[in-house]
Amino acid sequence: MYVIVVGGGKVGYYVAKELVDDGQEVLVIEKESAKCERLAEELGDIVLRGDGCEAATMEGAGFGRADMVIAVTGDDEDNLVSCQVAKVKFNVPRTIARINNPKNEEIFRRLGIDTTISATAAILAQIEQELPTHPVIPLLSLSGGLKMVGLKIPPTAAVVGKPIRELMLPHQSLIALVIDHRGVPAVPTSDTVLRAEDEVVVVTPTENEAALQAALTASADAQPAR
Repeated sequence: MYVIVVGGGKVGYYVAKELVDDGQEVLVIEKESAKCERLAEELGDIVLRGDGCEAATMEGAGFGRADMVIAVTGDDEDNLVSCQVAKVKFNVPRTIARINNPKNEEIFRRLGIDTTISATAAILAQIEQELPTHPVIPLLSLSGGLKMVGLKIPPTAAVVGKPIRELMLPHQSLIALVIDHRGVPAVPTSDTVLRAEDEVVVVTPTENEAALQAALTASADAQPAR
């Protein structure tokens, strides 16, 4: 697999190193000459000095045959441009972009970036696990407007004791993993019964997060009569 990493900072270095150690063909694009020299010393002849947002650099780097482009500079705009041009102009099958400002995630998704990774969002997610006012924890942004989120089932939830087949989940929402109170994960079936304090990992459209929260955390008293 041929992977192009745009950005030769610490993140780019460690991503490239892991890929090289895994036997992948890797090229790192970096603007700054000093960083290029350090990368070359550590990783060998896999570094190209240039701007990963410029078409000429992309041509020279072989974006046209890349299997994946990973943009991890410290600038969200540069990461967006690199990945978008890789998708639109060079038809790269998979693009991954680092996001420094979580508020930019939506525009990345709308512009077709396959996967976004935000260290800021990951830290906030850990904080939100301790805050009862933020029960839905974002885990990963997926293509097609989907997200993977985590959620803990409260003891008072109406879904406690019910099998998954009886749940009224929002459209296109799927429970992909259930982790019980002991921390044991399991891939659920339609017969899996949810218990109090179970943690569930759900794939859902971004716009359905509020409805998903209501479906899985609302108390029995709050459920409408059928």
